[in-house]
Amino acid sequence: MNHWLVAPVVLPAFVGPLIVLGMRHDLVLQRVASVAATAAQLAIAIWLMTQAAGGEVQVNRLGNWAAPFGIVLMLDRLAALMLVLTGVLALVVQLYAIGSGWDRKGWHFHALWQFQLMGINGAFLTGDAFNLFVFFEILLIASYGLMIHGGGEMRLRAGVQYIVYNLAGSSLFLAALGTIYAVTGTLNMADLSVRVAQMPAGDTALLRVGAVLLMLVFAVKAALVPLHFWLPSTYARAPGPVAALFAIMTKVGVYGIIRFFMLVFPADSAIERFAADILLPAALITLIVGQLGILGSRHLGRIAAFAALGSVGTLMIAIAQFRLPGLAAGIWYMIHSTLAAGALFLVVDLIGSRRQGGSLWLRPMPPIAQGGIVAALFFAAAIGIAGLPPLSGFPGKLAILQATRYSADTLLIWTTILVTTLLAIYGLSRAGSMVFWRAYEHGTDPARLDHSHDAQRPLPPKVEPDEPVQDVADAASPALALTAAGALVAGMVLLTVLAGPVMDYAQATARQLADPMPYIEAVLVRQEGTK
Repeated sequence: MNHWLVAPVVLPAFVGPLIVLGMRHDLVLQRVASVAATAAQLAIAIWLMTQAAGGEVQVNRLGNWAAPFGIVLMLDRLAALMLVLTGVLALVVQLYAIGSGWDRKGWHFHALWQFQLMGINGAFLTGDAFNLFVFFEILLIASYGLMIHGGGEMRLRAGVQYIVYNLAGSSLFLAALGTIYAVTGTLNMADLSVRVAQMPAGDTALLRVGAVLLMLVFAVKAALVPLHFWLPSTYARAPGPVAALFAIMTKVGVYGIIRFFMLVFPADSAIERFAADILLPAALITLIVGQLGILGSRHLGRIAAFAALGSVGTLMIAIAQFRLPGLAAGIWYMIHSTLAAGALFLVVDLIGSRRQGGSLWLRPMPPIAQGGIVAALFFAAAIGIAGLPPLSGFPGKLAILQATRYSADTLLIWTTILVTTLLAIYGLSRAGSMVFWRAYEHGTDPARLDHSHDAQRPLPPKVEPDEPVQDVADAASPALALTAAGALVAGMVLLTVLAGPVMDYAQATARQLADPMPYIEAVLVRQEGTK
């Protein structure tokens, strides 16, 4: 039994309250403790990944209680990969938040950050469906606070919409779990896999209802059309580093779809075929809506949000095949899309912090500070999110095209991906030229510009007498913010350079997902010495 599996959950669960209770008056100390905790989580995740790379499924039974009665944490190649991806994104984006000064614009930023990581890590590690719901709620509660960090009317309005929509999704999640438990008598994923496989085909009607409800829940979390309405306004109005971290949150929904429909529900069953028949059209429409949103938006924040939505659609086209080539391509693209979306959100925030009045609207304005560096970062992030060479989006999309070449809908899939890629290229090119090129053409007379529709930048909250916060107005580091944004772009470059080893890992992960027996044996069979 691997006791290190609890560390990615326990560490942020310990540091978050410690920051609230013992460091609330010292932002510098909060920064040090929180960054150290996030870096430690990344180090632990990398170490766990080296263990999972051998192919053995690692298990931790909390309290040494036997499954399916006790709580089980599980680590396989996919869970380990998601832990590392979360750690990399969280550390880089947290450094950006410190460098840009976002973490001092509201209360308890770093504590909420740790609680968010606790929920995300727990969702990837849990082997129990009900605990998956619990960790979903932890990450969502933390995300509510992060979403409205810094205040502002528009951000608060988008936050309320985000909360209401996700509360509805959580209620649906409970209904799905109740339905499945009524049929099977268990919510342990490995035990569910065994019991579902043993059920007579004629007795699975209620189980199919539960499966459909679960798919709807995960579609809400992944923001698949038509359940995507919360994403554009939420991501566009969220603080830049928060939106960048949210790039991993949609992947939690994708992870749930992969885990349940590859492990719990038997391959080639009516449930899996139904899921594939529903997910593929939803993925295609999500991709179209996302790229049309890039083309039609006049606000950089919404462009980045729709780009993230389009990347979810591209990812789900591969996952919806529920076959080895599609899964391997989807796992690769999941890494890329997380880095690319995070980089784009950070670059958009850099632009907003340097433009007059903090405006993100697409209109000619005076040149921004360090415009050449920011333009280069925007250009690289746009290349990545659009899927052009030489960055990692190109081999990712190519792998998805190859994985779907024998599908019955090959022509539709290929046409949709290629045409929407052109739309994204045009939309992002127009945005970049408006911000960086036309700024030099029209930027000499600010009085000519109309800022009546510009979004207002949030002001720092008033400091109450009983809550003194250290003044760190001069502690923001533009160099650190630029370096952090560049680090995510560098991650796409590194992913391209290491394309061979990463694709080998993705293919090994897909093969492990396609064979659930080692997972079931690790959780249910090898339980010597348990209570």
